Amino acid sequence: MTHEEHHAAKSLGVGKAIAVLTSGGDAQGMNAAVRAVVRVGIYTGARVFFVHEGYQGLVDGGDNIREATWESVSMMLQLGGTVIGSARCKDFREREGRLRAAHNLVKRGITNLCVIGGDGSLTGADTFRSEWGDLLNDLQKAGKITAEEANKSSYLNIVGLVGSIDNDFCGTDMTIGTDSALHRIIEIVDAITTTAQSHQRTFVLEVMGRHCGYLALVTSLSCGADWVFIPECPPDDAWEEHLCRRLSETRTRGSRLNIIIVAEGAIDKNGQPITSENIKDLVVKRLGYDTRVTVLGHVQRGGTPSAFDRILGSRMGVEAVMALLEGTPDTPACVVSLSGNQAVRLPLMECVQVTKDVTKAMNEKRFDEAMKLRGRSFMNNWEVYKLLAHVRPPVTKSGSYTVAVMNVGAPAAGMNAAVRSTVRIGLIQGNRVLVVHDGFEGLAKGQIEEAGWSYVGGWTGQGGSKLGTKRTLPKKSFEQISANITKFNIQGLVIIGGFEAYTGGLELMEGRKQYDELCIPFVVIPATVSNNVPGSDFSVGADTALNTICMTCDRIKQSAAGTKRRVFIIETMGGYCGYLATMAGLAAGADAAYIFEEPFTIRDLQVNVEHLVQKMKTTVKRGLVLRNEKCNENYTTDFIFNLYSEEGKGIFDSRKNVLGHMQQGGSPTPFDRNFATKMGAKAMNWMSGKIKESYRNGRIFANTPDSGCVLGMRKRALVFQPVTELKEQTDFEHRIPKEQWWLKLRPILKILAKYEIDLDTSEHAHLEHITRKRSGEATI
Repeated sequence: MTHEEHHAAKSLGVGKAIAVLTSGGDAQGMNAAVRAVVRVGIYTGARVFFVHEGYQGLVDGGDNIREATWESVSMMLQLGGTVIGSARCKDFREREGRLRAAHNLVKRGITNLCVIGGDGSLTGADTFRSEWGDLLNDLQKAGKITAEEANKSSYLNIVGLVGSIDNDFCGTDMTIGTDSALHRIIEIVDAITTTAQSHQRTFVLEVMGRHCGYLALVTSLSCGADWVFIPECPPDDAWEEHLCRRLSETRTRGSRLNIIIVAEGAIDKNGQPITSENIKDLVVKRLGYDTRVTVLGHVQRGGTPSAFDRILGSRMGVEAVMALLEGTPDTPACVVSLSGNQAVRLPLMECVQVTKDVTKAMNEKRFDEAMKLRGRSFMNNWEVYKLLAHVRPPVTKSGSYTVAVMNVGAPAAGMNAAVRSTVRIGLIQGNRVLVVHDGFEGLAKGQIEEAGWSYVGGWTGQGGSKLGTKRTLPKKSFEQISANITKFNIQGLVIIGGFEAYTGGLELMEGRKQYDELCIPFVVIPATVSNNVPGSDFSVGADTALNTICMTCDRIKQSAAGTKRRVFIIETMGGYCGYLATMAGLAAGADAAYIFEEPFTIRDLQVNVEHLVQKMKTTVKRGLVLRNEKCNENYTTDFIFNLYSEEGKGIFDSRKNVLGHMQQGGSPTPFDRNFATKMGAKAMNWMSGKIKESYRNGRIFANTPDSGCVLGMRKRALVFQPVTELKEQTDFEHRIPKEQWWLKLRPILKILAKYEIDLDTSEHAHLEHITRKRSGEATI
C-alpha cells in the first residue's frame, strides 16, 4: 500500500459527518457494529453522531442526535441489545416525519447515514434517500434551511447493516444476531435434553424467526431433532401419521427423548398455521407420550453476543464506513453483508426485492421457489437435515462398502457431531461403517468396531472426542495398519482432526508406494481449536474455543473495570497459529494481540505500554492484551507481564492469566455443530463416489492424488483438495498454512484499539449483484 493510499484512509472522512442508528427489533452484535462505525469513522477524520431511539430519534432531533466520542463506545462490545436504543416509528413512515428528519440532519451537516436493522428499517432508509432532493427543496421553500445549507447537503449516502436474529434477509449468509440467537436456543435445548433423558419425554420447542425457518432449521441440525416445521417447506399431507411413526421408531430404537422444533411461522400446505399446541395435542392423543411445550420467545434476543456476531458486527461496521465515505451521488444505497467469510456490498433495493419475493412466493404457495430464493446456504441445510432425519436406514447393506471413521490430534468440540453425521450418512447409503478408537494408534492395534444408527445417538451436543484421539502419526505402524485394513476390509477412511490428521494423510500417500493396502480413498475433515489446517479457512472446534476465550475476557474486563487502572495479559492456545488470539482480540476489544505470524520487537512492546499509559488518562482505565502461546520464544507471557508491571508502576497494575486447556473443552457452539454435521455428510457422499471410482477387479485400488483430500471451507464454498497439492502451501516447521485470510483483519483490531496505523483500503469489497451472487454462494 502506498503512503498516499494510507493518507487517504486517514483523511477520507475529514469534513464529513456520519450518523448511526439502530432500528427495528434488537439483535445481539448491534453494539459491536455501532462501536466499529464510531471508531473507524473517527479514525478517518469524520465526525460521528449517535441517533438514539432509531428513526423516532431522527424525527424528534434535539438531544436524540449526539456526537459520539472514542470513549463513549467503550465497554459495549459484550452487551446484548442496542445501547443507543431502537423504536418502532410511525412518524418516519409519513413524509412529514421524513421532512423533520432531513431538517435535523442538514442542520448538523450530516450527509452519511448508517442504518443497522431489518428489512423494514432498510427499506425506510432507501425511501428517505430517494426523496432527499425534494425534501431539501421543501425545507428551503419553507425557509427552514438556507440555500447554502441545501447545497452543502445536496445528497445523502446510505449504507445498511442487517441486524436481525431471523436471518431472513436475502443476499447475506448471516445477519448480525443470528448466531447469538442460536447460542441461546441451543443452551436451552441442551438443558431440556438432560431433563427429558431423566423421564421419557417428548419436547416441542417453538423458536422465533417470523416468516423465516432459518433458526428452526439450524437448531434441528445442531441438536439432531426428530422433526422440524418451517414455513418455507410445509409438510406433506399425511404428516401426522409420518410424525407419529417417526417418534415411535426412535423410541423403539432406545431413545428416551424426542425433540420437535417448530418455527413460529410454520404452516401446512394450505397456508394454515401449525402451532406447538397442535403438535402436542396430536402426540398426546395418538401416542400417549408425556409431551411438553416450550416457547422460547424473547430469550432468543437476549444475552451477550457470541464471538461470531461481535466479529461480524465489527467487520461490517468498518466496511460500512468505507462504503459511506467512498459513496457518490451515483452509487446506489448498499447493504454490507457476509458471503462465506468475505465482506461484500450489495445494492440495498435488490436485496429488499428478493426478500419480498420470498414472502410473495410463500403466499402463493410456490414453496420450491421460496426455498431457492433463500439461497444455497439455506438449501444445503435443508438437504442435510432431510437426509439425517427423514430417511430410514436400510435394513440390508446394499452399498456394502466398508468405511472407517477416526479422530486424530487434540480433542476439539464438534468432532462428535462430525462422527455422527459421517456414520449416519454412511448407513443411509447402505454401507458398513466402522469406528476406530484412539486415532492411528487404534488403527494399528485393531481398536475397531462396527457402528449402528443408535451408536452415535445424542452425539451432536457433546464436547471432546468420544472415540478418543491421539497425536500419533501412522508412518511407524504401516505394517499393523495395513494388516488391519485387510482384516476389517476397510475401503475408505474419514479422518477428523487437526494438523496431525493432515500430516498423517500425507504419510498415508507416501506409504502407498510400499503398501498396496494403503491405496484406499481418504478424506480429512479439519477439526482443531487452532484453526491451522491447510486448505480450510475454518476448522471444527475453533468457534467453540473462541467463544470460551471471549467469555473469559469479558469477565476479566469486568473485574478490571471494577478495580480501575489494571491491564490483563492473557495467553491463548493455538500453537504457532495466531487465529485465536487475533479473533478473540477483535471480539473482546483487546488493546493488542501478539502472534507469531506478525513478528514484534521490544519497540512494539514499548509502544503498547505507552499506549496503555495514555489510555489510563481517559475514562477507560483498563487494558486487555492477548498473547498467542508460541508467538515468540523469548518474549514469554511472564516476560511481557514483567515488562508491563515494571513500566506501568504507579500508573496501572498488571495481572496475567494462562487460559490453557479449558479452550478445548465445553459443549460445541451451534456453528461448530452445524459445520461438523455438514462436513461429515459431504465427506461421506464424496467417499462413496470415490470408492466406486476406484473399484477394479473386485478390489479397491486408489492411487491418484485426488483420492486423498482435505475437505475445507474456502472463501464461499466447501471444496476437496488433494493433500499433496496443499504441501506447497504449508509451513511444516510451524504447523501453519503459509497464507491465512484472517491476517487481513488485524489492522481493524489495531484501529479499534486506537493505534495510528495504516488501514489497507486496497482490499475493499466492491458492489456485487445479488443475482450473480446466488450461483457461487457459500455452503455454510
